[in-house]
Amino acid sequence: MAATCPTIRLGVHRLIRRSPRVLTVWFPLSATHGIGRPNGVCCHLEKSQSSIIQRHCLFKRYLHTSNVSFGEVVPFKLSDIGEGIAEVTIKEWYVKEGDTVAQFDSICEVQSDKASVTITSRFDGVIKKMYYEVDDIASVGKALVDIEIAGQSDTGDVDVDEASESSSDGSSVDSPAQVSDRHSKRVIATPAVKRLAMEHNINIADIEGSGKDYRVLKEDILKYINMSPSTTSDKEAEITQMPRSSSPTPPPTPKLTYSVEDRTEKVKGFQKAMVKSMVAANSIPHFGYCDEIELNELVALREKLKLSASTGGVKFTYMPVFIKAASMALQQFPILNAWVDQQCEHITYKGSHNIAVAMDSPLGLIVPNIKNVQNLTVLEVAQELNRLMEASASGKLSTTDLSEPTFSLSNIGAIGGTYAKPVLLPPTVAIGALGKIQTLPRFNDDDQLYKSHVLQVSWSADHRVIDGATMARFSNLWKSYLETPSSMILNMK
Repeated sequence: MAATCPTIRLGVHRLIRRSPRVLTVWFPLSATHGIGRPNGVCCHLEKSQSSIIQRHCLFKRYLHTSNVSFGEVVPFKLSDIGEGIAEVTIKEWYVKEGDTVAQFDSICEVQSDKASVTITSRFDGVIKKMYYEVDDIASVGKALVDIEIAGQSDTGDVDVDEASESSSDGSSVDSPAQVSDRHSKRVIATPAVKRLAMEHNINIADIEGSGKDYRVLKEDILKYINMSPSTTSDKEAEITQMPRSSSPTPPPTPKLTYSVEDRTEKVKGFQKAMVKSMVAANSIPHFGYCDEIELNELVALREKLKLSASTGGVKFTYMPVFIKAASMALQQFPILNAWVDQQCEHITYKGSHNIAVAMDSPLGLIVPNIKNVQNLTVLEVAQELNRLMEASASGKLSTTDLSEPTFSLSNIGAIGGTYAKPVLLPPTVAIGALGKIQTLPRFNDDDQLYKSHVLQVSWSADHRVIDGATMARFSNLWKSYLETPSSMILNMK
């Protein structure tokens, strides 16, 4: 301990962490530098040695409380989230000014023109300033919030006067009872846990945290909710106090109002992405090819597969089969699974079959893709498709889900319609639009009338690099897989 005494004389920067027997103390060696973290060393001391600190430094002068800033206020900037995104829309804030955050705590959720991304903190500290409101546009490289760096700990610290008084006689700095009492006053929890408590009208200070240093965890909140009798008692009271009526009161007739005022909105998010991609696609010469497919065998097969898939919690539609069949056909026609640069000087044959599926979402048209379909089973394709549809409906698609498509299918038939004219998704070179499956009369080879399940498909391709014959041959192979699903088994890898 004697070797550290000269350092201690420079002053104790702060008491970092305490346990019933051990104190962890930060000793500064020089001025603060970098992003606000002071230069110094940590020492772990038995509480029996705490009097040594007091004999070698002015303890009350240098020991800070948790209410005092331990570092400078630094701007937390929106970093580059990839895909050439320069600005995002603030969808939701998970913190407010004055909140304490730890590393990896969620700060906010932002919406780019490609995906929804949750921004997490890189620092431990306190939110001092927020630069944007919900629905504001934030630019990459600009500050989202200012954070006062909290130093080396997210745990509670002792008060200056109390530490001085309890240690003046050379005994241990604090008894465990005193530590517990002060922890009950200063609640440690992430913003997400605090928000959960607020949603259930719970005073988080009433909950005993089971985490490290009395941190309140999500499990503590849920346990408190299950143990609390207030919910059931309140409901019983409401039922008891509810006046009885001889006849039900009819609901009031809603007054219908119609707005005739003009409204101007900024194009943003996925709409902005559509503007960009459609302008680029408009410069590409498209050509179309249409055909119809009889799905009688596939309809019967799906009824069997649907039951098996449902036991595993997977919703099984025709789309996974369409996607897998397209991947198998692309093995024979790799030119359709390619990218073309903007000047059409280079063709990149893509090794992965990342098949994009156009989806209608609350945010507009979005086109996530299933990665490496060539390596997936039909059931795995169905599972990934289910995940993308759920993420699309909740606005939780990631940038990865929307990046690197190599081929596209649009199931317009899910809404209605038979034929369409799909527009390419640059830099890909082919896309198909699937109509609704109809039950129509057809004639067999013996001129006998029968009922058939018919699907119309409409293809579009980049006529600069794809000719009609290639598209037709690809479509015929894809069609053969769907009309005779057993043939897929022979060729499936």
